[in-house]
Amino acid sequence: MSHQDASVKSIIFALSANLGIAITKTVTAVITGSGSMLAESIHSFADCGNQGLLFLGLKASKKKPDHEHPLGYGKAIYFWSFIVALMLFSMGGLFSIYEGIHKLHSTEEVKNPLIAIVVLSVSMILEGASLWGCITQVKRIKKKQSLWEWIKNTRQSELVVVFGEDVAALFGLFFALISVIMAYVTGNPVYDSIGSIGIGVLLIIVSAFVAIKVKSLLIGQSADESVREEIKTFLDTRPEIESVFNLITLQLGPQIMVAAKAKMAQTETIEQLISNINLCEKALKKEFPYVQWVFFELDTED
Repeated sequence: MSHQDASVKSIIFALSANLGIAITKTVTAVITGSGSMLAESIHSFADCGNQGLLFLGLKASKKKPDHEHPLGYGKAIYFWSFIVALMLFSMGGLFSIYEGIHKLHSTEEVKNPLIAIVVLSVSMILEGASLWGCITQVKRIKKKQSLWEWIKNTRQSELVVVFGEDVAALFGLFFALISVIMAYVTGNPVYDSIGSIGIGVLLIIVSAFVAIKVKSLLIGQSADESVREEIKTFLDTRPEIESVFNLITLQLGPQIMVAAKAKMAQTETIEQLISNINLCEKALKKEFPYVQWVFFELDTED
């Protein structure tokens, strides 16, 4: 399975779950007048828009290199992932906090709370299924890393966004459920407002985490450490190379650029040296299909 296939499947899982949940939450929010439910419905609609932006980013990242973008458009997915983080912060987090504060002094009780409880419970099951689908795709590509190690090291911003959204949605639903139950049991609507504020704070925390993760990729981050080591080991074992002095990698969406400073094995002619370099580049791209650009700097010392 390619890494992009895993991303597409995870986004589809999330989009399918969020669209159905968003519509159901909106109807329930109108019926019950619950602020927490309204915050959750806005959150789900925002997530649907976010998944649409991630699809847009994946499509843009596949554009072929041109004169103005010689290294391609792979980093477009990082830009759209960053936009998603901003949307989580503004449309999700800030709106939920505003809605909670706005209703903090309201004396209107939550209407038909049992409907809200049922809808939130079902929504938690659907969001849990979406999160499980995302984790399943991650397990197929994370190799021996733990989930937390993969989150820290991965260069697939779109999968991190989907995972973050699903986790935030699941905890947000839990907050909303507890808030509605407390408002129902005590007859005090302030718990509903507190739930809305809690959801907003949660979304802001998740959006900040995603933004920090994507910022490094936008600036220009190397390939994962394990990938760099695999590439260096491969080049070290090539008979055309005597030693690799330095290796630079740059993650460009699903593609990687490699720049190597190396001492080549002794050859009798310049033509043979050029042929050896070309053999190394061809073998490297065959062994690592995601390596799209290879640059060699020849030297006799580091």
